[in-house]
Amino acid sequence: MIFSSIGVNKRSVAFPAAIEKALDYLKAHDFTKMEPGVYEIQGKDIYAQVFDAETKPVEEQRPEVHEKFVDVQFLASGQEKLGFTPDTGNYEVAERFDERDLIFYKEVENESFIEARPGCFSIFFPEDVHRPACASGKPMTVRKVVVKVNKNLL
Repeated sequence: MIFSSIGVNKRSVAFPAAIEKALDYLKAHDFTKMEPGVYEIQGKDIYAQVFDAETKPVEEQRPEVHEKFVDVQFLASGQEKLGFTPDTGNYEVAERFDERDLIFYKEVENESFIEARPGCFSIFFPEDVHRPACASGKPMTVRKVVVKVNKNLL
């Protein structure tokens, strides 16, 4: 899991080309002025989902993982708390949606949280359990962008 800001002047590390492509896309667009929807960046291998979400208390959001795609989550507006913890392989599955590459777990252990503000991005790999859209203070509507990157491109 990586957490940073899209506004960083100069990064000290280079990401794989597919992640760089996702970050370049995030830097190049004003998502507050875009319509919600799915935008292809590199066909079905890299694409952006732009949407509005309601943040909720942590206990109302479920921890999730993806097996085939890396999530590059970007906050365009609002405030959000995100949970994360390593996937130990020992968590009980609550629901699985193979067509969406989405697995929800019932519970996780040793979860930490980060606070995201506009311009922050998080990169969640398949081994990272994450719990997005948790309220940071009062629940609110946030504009999010999730760039999905096929892990085979890394």
